[in-house]
Amino acid sequence: MNARLTLMQWLSPAFPTGAFAYSHGLERVIAAGDVQDAPSMAHWLRNILHHGAGWNDAVLLCAVLRPGADHQALDHLARALQPSLERLQESAEQGCALARTIAAMTGRPLPPRLLPIALGEAAAPLGLAPAEVAQMYLQGFAANLCLIATRHIPLGQTEGQAVLARLLSDIVALGDRAAEADLADLGGASLAADLAAMQHETMDVRIFRT
Repeated sequence: MNARLTLMQWLSPAFPTGAFAYSHGLERVIAAGDVQDAPSMAHWLRNILHHGAGWNDAVLLCAVLRPGADHQALDHLARALQPSLERLQESAEQGCALARTIAAMTGRPLPPRLLPIALGEAAAPLGLAPAEVAQMYLQGFAANLCLIATRHIPLGQTEGQAVLARLLSDIVALGDRAAEADLADLGGASLAADLAAMQHETMDVRIFRT
């Protein structure tokens, strides 16, 4: 129980990773009108989870949790998979903040790495099943984006929470799949989201960093 509560704390919006400052390109698609209500938000987020950063991060996270994993090599791979400068910045800065805070709390030496690698390295001693860690990670990732949608589409709070609730079965299935996957299963096809992240870099007015 303590291990699960610890992981929940690390993935909480209150944990100082600055996740609230990053929209993962969502700001761009809201501004363009491509995401404007609960159904379009659910469709966009489901694609990210299955075919974009959600899936790749979950696979990398589970790989880090395997005995004997080469964390530095996995961090290099995670960096190579980032489709744009802002996505790299998003994962690097959150991962650095996560590692720095947990290191200060626990006294463990945790180097700065991209977010899924940093979380896996920190969570390994908790002894939780990789599928469970991946599911909690994906739930936190999705929850942050639903919060952004609630504020900036805007959705009502009930609609925003309903979007997240509809995706929970996807998150459970993705975590289970990621735990059984290997690095050959990495890859994605969320081209619209990747392009939105690149276009976000040149927006004249931006609220979020990505």
